[in-house]
Amino acid sequence: MEQQQSERGLVVVSESGVGRYGQQVRAGRHELAADEPGPVGADSGPNPYDLLLAALGSCTSMTVRMYAERKGWPLAKVTVALRHERVHAEDCAECESGHGLVDRITREIRLDGALDAEQRRRLLDIAEKCPVHRTLTAGVVVSTTEVPPEAAARG
Repeated sequence: MEQQQSERGLVVVSESGVGRYGQQVRAGRHELAADEPGPVGADSGPNPYDLLLAALGSCTSMTVRMYAERKGWPLAKVTVALRHERVHAEDCAECESGHGLVDRITREIRLDGALDAEQRRRLLDIAEKCPVHRTLTAGVVVSTTEVPPEAAARG
């Protein structure tokens, strides 16, 4: 399994042994922790939805930064604040379904720098085009297969 961990785009998650739900996340040469908050978990790392928000927020910031640099615009700093919540569909004006609960992510973007109104508007438009945003809004197909324990050990 160690060899596969260096593959670009491969993330390996395994139980860390911290509490009942602690996880060790390996993404290339980077290690992170994930867990459920107390009292259910040991709170040894962000919960899975916080990690999802971190992915969207960092992708948003990077996409905005790349565009501003390409245009030569005076963007000093980007800050993205996100929140995930489950809301009743009837309370969500932009939701297609009119019933049940839906996931809603709110994203607030702060653009520091001597930008004019048109540059700010364009950067907010570009934020909607970040790859993680597109993935989340396009719909995702997740394919799951089991790896027999003996195959994982040989890895």
